[in-house]
Amino acid sequence: MSETVKQGAHKSYLEETGGRKGIFKWILSTDHKRIGLLYLYSIMTWFVIGVALGIMMKLELIAPGKTIMGAQAYNATFTVHGVIMIFLIVIPGLPAVFGNFLLPIQIGAKDVAFPKLNLFSWYIYVAGSILVVASLFAGGGPPDTGWTFYAPYSFKTGTNMLPAVVGAFVLGFSSILTGLNFLVTIHRLRAPGMTFMKMPVFPWTLYGTAWIQLLATPIVGITLLMVLGERIFNIGFFDPAKGGDPILYQHLFWIYSHPAVYIMILPAMGAISEIIPTFSRKTIFGYRFIVISTLAIAFVGYFVWGHHMFTSGMSGTALFTFSILTFIVAIPSAIKVFNWVATMHQGSILLKTPFMWAASFIFVFLIGGLTGLVLGALATNVHVHDTAFVVGHFHFIVFGGTGFAFFGAVHYWFPKIYGRMYDESWAKTGWLIFFIGYLALYGPMLYLGIKGMPRRYFDYLPEYHGPNILSSLGALVMVSGFLIILINLIRSARHGEKAEANPWGGTNLEWQISSPPSLENFDEIPTIDKATYKYD
Repeated sequence: MSETVKQGAHKSYLEETGGRKGIFKWILSTDHKRIGLLYLYSIMTWFVIGVALGIMMKLELIAPGKTIMGAQAYNATFTVHGVIMIFLIVIPGLPAVFGNFLLPIQIGAKDVAFPKLNLFSWYIYVAGSILVVASLFAGGGPPDTGWTFYAPYSFKTGTNMLPAVVGAFVLGFSSILTGLNFLVTIHRLRAPGMTFMKMPVFPWTLYGTAWIQLLATPIVGITLLMVLGERIFNIGFFDPAKGGDPILYQHLFWIYSHPAVYIMILPAMGAISEIIPTFSRKTIFGYRFIVISTLAIAFVGYFVWGHHMFTSGMSGTALFTFSILTFIVAIPSAIKVFNWVATMHQGSILLKTPFMWAASFIFVFLIGGLTGLVLGALATNVHVHDTAFVVGHFHFIVFGGTGFAFFGAVHYWFPKIYGRMYDESWAKTGWLIFFIGYLALYGPMLYLGIKGMPRRYFDYLPEYHGPNILSSLGALVMVSGFLIILINLIRSARHGEKAEANPWGGTNLEWQISSPPSLENFDEIPTIDKATYKYD
């Protein structure tokens, strides 16, 4: 690598104020690193709230009958929990936080292509968040339709749906602008010599995700506008009494929302593809296949939405087609798992906290993927559709995949972001407790679904009591682990031991500059020579 990567005396982005004081040096900054941290703090705040709502649901389900809330309150709780977790945390999570912070550094740029637009996208995110929160307190009570806003519930319910739907619509603009910014940044601002096939894997996954954000998100935006038109102006888009079709809503919603799963999981796969080679002391195995599989997942993911609707009424041809496509999209995901395991094979593995998160990610992602094939097969889907099995599968993919990768990424890049190290023993303790609680929480749901327990019910028959007790206790254990992790990271950000520029021995550009990085990342734009990033 060229010597131009070296750093001289500089102020880090954490020290630079730009003449502003207090909170204004953050919320008026166009530095991509500070914007990434604004997203981090916002998302973690919402995560704490979402987890609290989840705990309330599990306490309700700890025993048959009413425990702490009734049916209406339970419906509202799982709706708001879902909206917060999906639209405010999981979809923006890794791209908004680590994409913003690391993408320019990893491709040798000083910032994203549109810094002011980048800050504006965070403002839009905050505005959408406020609207979602407003739905909790405005007249009519919190929305009770579930996070999918299914018709006809979304335009028939008397609860306060409008702020939640408008909030989700506004949040879509934040996602679109972020994707647009990343696409232009990758195409136009790569350092000299940084060809596409020399980019690290994480920027590649952000690239695939950005195309999904740009092309798929407008569909859900239009769909939500149609719901608003139905509620406010009585336009018969989805109401059969007015000539509408509620199944049309499902098609439009899942045309976006299944690609949205890959908005969630592709950056997670990118983070794991950075962590495993670093702690295996090897280059990633099959770099080109990982890149191709990333683009294949992004492309095929547009065509598999129908497997959410196998019981809603479709032609036999459509059923078979969507089922086959669902199995096909599993192939590039399996390629990634094979490459991760092959990277670890005969590696000199360093058992640090980021690697523990990455290894556990592979485990829970495999469970999520295999249970997804159960839902992708027509015969078994009919048996477990709308049962607790779907809830277990969904959380193994979305929370187990994205969540585990997010925590792995936080621990991996924490020294680079803050210039300090966290307490390794407490970090591993938090991970272990979290992992045990996670399996105890979501594992029983798979069993309950196979036995026939419906999802979204606030009560259940006595024969489902045992697994529900285990699941509820698992939630409490998992939250205990999360609190250990959170306290350790907050404390270490201010008082941790100072970190070296490259504490893990990483090879990407972010590890060749100071910790934390300077305001413009590099003294000079680096030049990537032929010997750099030889993956194959």
